[in-house]
Amino acid sequence: MRRYHESMSAVSPLQTWQPTLRSRWQAVVRNLNTSALLLSMMLSPSSYRGAGRAAVARHLYLGTAPMLPWFTLFVAMASLVLIRIVVVTAASYGLSQYALETVIRVLVLELIPLTSALFVAVNVTLPGGVVLSRQVARREPETGTGALVLEAMPRALAGMFAVLTLAVVSCVVALVLAYLVVHGPTHQAFDSYTRKVGQVFNPAVTLIFVLKTLFFSLAVSLIPTVSGMNREPASSRRDDLPEVQGLMRMFLLILLIEVASLVGNYY
Repeated sequence: MRRYHESMSAVSPLQTWQPTLRSRWQAVVRNLNTSALLLSMMLSPSSYRGAGRAAVARHLYLGTAPMLPWFTLFVAMASLVLIRIVVVTAASYGLSQYALETVIRVLVLELIPLTSALFVAVNVTLPGGVVLSRQVARREPETGTGALVLEAMPRALAGMFAVLTLAVVSCVVALVLAYLVVHGPTHQAFDSYTRKVGQVFNPAVTLIFVLKTLFFSLAVSLIPTVSGMNREPASSRRDDLPEVQGLMRMFLLILLIEVASLVGNYY
């Protein structure tokens, strides 16, 4: 018994945690390398030749076109309700002059980019990551440059394109609806409305808005794709659900991006 306790005391906590820390660090490095490789392939003209161009076109269409009308309709309905609530509430407190700015800041700057990213993640990138992880688990196709070009890179690019497209279209729809709700179907208030929008979208806010939307698109496209590609075929039970781990990392990164944008806009 004494020898048992001596042997247990001889093992330090650092020695116990070293294999776990080493494996976590190796996983982080592997994911970063895969993400950098995907980004470099997106910027390489050779990725859009032959079969790669056909795969990119197919994923861009399937990732954006089917859900664009439904998402736009959803955003339009939700925007009408939210705009009406803000306008009526502001009028009841005698703050009608602040209603339009509040709608633009809350709806266009914050809610629509975040909603677009989450919508694309649930409908496009997370299912695509699951498909990639199952293909890697079956060794089908073999992981390599060809697999990244024909499978992973088009899926990641389609996720980015879908987020940016949904965000831009929905923001335009929301701005048009805000004008119609506040001023009605007339062109006489168009100059004052565009002046108010320009006051909200000053250079600093515009830069933060563009960077936030871009980082949202990168987060929801790269993290599920990389998690699916880096799945180990012979893994433990804990590592058998890479899509769950990718989901948690993706939501955490989205939260950090949103908090950083709020700090940049209002502090």
